[in-house]
Amino acid sequence: MKFLEKYGFSKDEISNFVDTTSTVMVDALENTQKLVKSNADYLKDLGVRNFKEIFQNYYELFLLDHSNFVEIFNKYDRDDLVEKLAKNVAIIEYL
Repeated sequence: MKFLEKYGFSKDEISNFVDTTSTVMVDALENTQKLVKSNADYLKDLGVRNFKEIFQNYYELFLLDHSNFVEIFNKYDRDDLVEKLAKNVAIIEYL
């Protein structure tokens, strides 16, 4: 999960994430790093500032096929979506 350092995670945060997340899910994230990075980069490119919070709470979302991932977020006005995510990441459940 070292690749998460690129997204602002500290070694302690990564260690804590690995310790509190199922082994199956950690393995899935590790084994699909390219996909996870692609989806993470998309959010960063959108301007999402609270990426870490989103990833920690909705990490399974990053396993979606990239085109499906992008489609979820492209339905909404970019600036409005980024602002709403900054205020409350739980809105992801309703996208």
